[in-house]
Amino acid sequence: MSHSVVVSPEELRSWAEALLCILGTPQDGAAVVAGSLVESDLRGHDSHGVRRLVPYAQLIKTGRLDPAAVPLVIEESRPSAVVVDGANAFGQLTARLAADAVADRAAKTGAAVAVLRRCQHIGRLGEYVERIAERGLAGYAFANADSTVAPWGGRDRLLGTNPLAWAAPVAAGTAPLVVDFATSATAEGKLAVSRGRGQSIPEGLILDAEGKPSTNPDDFYAGGALLPFGGHKGYGLGLMADVLAGLMTGTGSASSRGYDGTFGTIFVAFEVGAFVDLSEFTSEVEQLRERVHDSSPSEGSSGVLFPGEPEWLTRRDRLAGGIPLAAGTADELDGLAAVHDLPPLNRTRREN
Repeated sequence: MSHSVVVSPEELRSWAEALLCILGTPQDGAAVVAGSLVESDLRGHDSHGVRRLVPYAQLIKTGRLDPAAVPLVIEESRPSAVVVDGANAFGQLTARLAADAVADRAAKTGAAVAVLRRCQHIGRLGEYVERIAERGLAGYAFANADSTVAPWGGRDRLLGTNPLAWAAPVAAGTAPLVVDFATSATAEGKLAVSRGRGQSIPEGLILDAEGKPSTNPDDFYAGGALLPFGGHKGYGLGLMADVLAGLMTGTGSASSRGYDGTFGTIFVAFEVGAFVDLSEFTSEVEQLRERVHDSSPSEGSSGVLFPGEPEWLTRRDRLAGGIPLAAGTADELDGLAAVHDLPPLNRTRREN
């Protein structure tokens, strides 16, 4: 039987912030990064939560991530175009700056695009399109990443997980409408979570080193590859993300010799009010939400939800009951704490 440990969100955020400061991150930046990681855990996306502190610490140690760097907007010469230099700072800081900058520009021009260069891992892509949507704008984002995904019909790692995300404005006080997913059949971080819990994975997610289907996450880390979701459709989306986000940012295609190892990212924002009345738009969204909720469930389903609502419900539950961390993740974090003279996490054990 696998087991997890439960940590309160407040404890986890405070602990993560303290560790980030020890690693050389200024206090205000540490608060943003810690808040983003814990929010991912609250939403149930443990793959993008505090477990990321372990690879982040290694990136800092090797000099690939500069914890004290400050991202900057370096190009605003065109009304609807923004270029952000991440300076190899924490990607969460770069992404927040870019999301706010592209939203500011779109509010003036109707639509805008932000290109993020030298951008480290930003966490959940959906966090930033949701931030844009909270201002009454529609947001779209996509990114490329290091090669872990085989192309449709192939077995070699040529593409990244290359996620994309959408968000639309909703009525105040309602759950966000956010779509956020990798163009691979699963994110690498989700494999790591399953591996840490000693769990197998569903069929159709990975190939082993010999190109054969596998349900053992260890096979991916032993030279296998992720598969694209939806066959040729996910492959096509992932390839376009690699081309546009990789080449337009200067990051490079993930399988090219020029790839710089960061995450080429593009944000797009549309001012809904430039095209239709915003209040009428959000009213129509809420009517659609009602129709979705009232639709008949299929066999075995407990009901139909809007995209973004499962995470919102998970957040509600975890705020009340604490955040479950895989035992392996908790042990890794405690090991990191010991190296940096930080007390271990205060947690309770729970059987799964």
